[in-house]
Amino acid sequence: MSDQIWETIRTEADEQAKSEPMLSGFLYATILNHKTLEDALSFLLSSKLESSTLPSTSIRDLIDEAYKNDPGISEAIRADIAAVCQRDPACDGYNNILLYYKGYHALQAYRAGHYFWEQGRKPLAKYFQSRISEVFGVDIHPAAQIGKGILIDHATSVVIGETAVVEDNVSMLHEVTLGGTGKESGDRHPKVRQGVLIAAGAKILGNVEIGENAKVGAGAVVLKDVAPHTTVVGVPAKAVGTPAAASPALEMNHSLDNAQL
Repeated sequence: MSDQIWETIRTEADEQAKSEPMLSGFLYATILNHKTLEDALSFLLSSKLESSTLPSTSIRDLIDEAYKNDPGISEAIRADIAAVCQRDPACDGYNNILLYYKGYHALQAYRAGHYFWEQGRKPLAKYFQSRISEVFGVDIHPAAQIGKGILIDHATSVVIGETAVVEDNVSMLHEVTLGGTGKESGDRHPKVRQGVLIAAGAKILGNVEIGENAKVGAGAVVLKDVAPHTTVVGVPAKAVGTPAAASPALEMNHSLDNAQL
């Protein structure tokens, strides 16, 4: 069965190896020596997540187990990389996303940790969370529910809490928090519906719902539900208009179009 994304990645890696011979060994080790995207990704992630007490070979076996036993992960891996390539103007190919984009790395490592959480292997899932936080600067609880077609751009200091839900085709930037409001327990984190764009530094706190195709402005602090297709800004966040795009997450336009300030 043809895998167009993987074939494109291999072609890009081969071209880079020829144009920059100093990187040829690296590109063969990380991409060209592997048969599938899953194989290459597990190799990359395990080399980054290893520690002095848990070697990369053991971590790779675990990631391979998760990817093999949950077919939905393979679909998400490809949807996420396509989302980055389509929405990030700095992206110049799938190959560079796979090799260098830590938001993508953190998300795919989370997917392995989430698999183990769902299997009841919570200590192992928490290990993944800890290493992802240390290595990528992204803290995603393994119990969080995250869909596919997700862009976490730049990614540093993103926090996603235990009972958070992020539906398909959501985009968020660095320093976004989907957190709680204090010491409350139970279902206490945001529910972000499909098509939402969350700009840099936004904090969405508590069991609130961000409706489909809404836009959250940079630095906003959201403490209440946001209606679908609504733009909110400020501290605390208030509705100021509607996004011009039908799906802000796909357009990645951070201007306050149609805003009434």
